[in-house]
Formats: sequence, structure tokens, C-alpha cells
Amino acid sequence: MIKINEYFDGAVKSLGFDSNEGKSSVGVIAPGEFEFNTTAAETMIVVQGELHAQLDKETVWESFKDGEKFEVAENSRFKVRAEKPVAYLCKYH
Repeated sequence: MIKINEYFDGAVKSLGFDSNEGKSSVGVIAPGEFEFNTTAAETMIVVQGELHAQLDKETVWESFKDGEKFEVAENSRFKVRAEKPVAYLCKYH
């Protein structure tokens, strides 16, 4: 079953699904800055575009481009910032 997710008044949209590797979602982030809270650990993979991320308790923003990924701990939060639309794949652990 595919689950439709929408956050921040439609600025972030994703489709959630179960894969052979577990739960995942694929989506698009519109330009802007957004903060997310996690319950499970996540691997965020940039599919297309450039995404800036600030992980929980960090002060530095890191940039990730096509094919690059970053890990997010469970029960934490992180911020993302996009200057142009960014496509991503999120794998939940």
C-alpha cells in the first residue's frame, strides 16, 4: 500500500511504501527550510538536486547532492534547506 504524506502546507510531499529492505518514502522538498523529528533511524539519499542538512545538536550545515546520503539517529531531529526543489529517498531502520 502506498501512503501519501504532506508536510509544511504542501512544501514537502512524499509517498511511503514497504520495500524488500523495509519502510521507505520517496518525495520532493520545495525551496525553504524545514525541521523534522524522527522516531526511527533514517538514511536520507538525495536523488536529484542539492539538500543542505543540519543534524541534531550540530551547528554546521552540510550539503548533499545527487546520490549522496546522510544518516539521522532515531528519536532526534534535523533541519533541511533547499534552494531549488530536491528529490529524495528516505529509508527507515
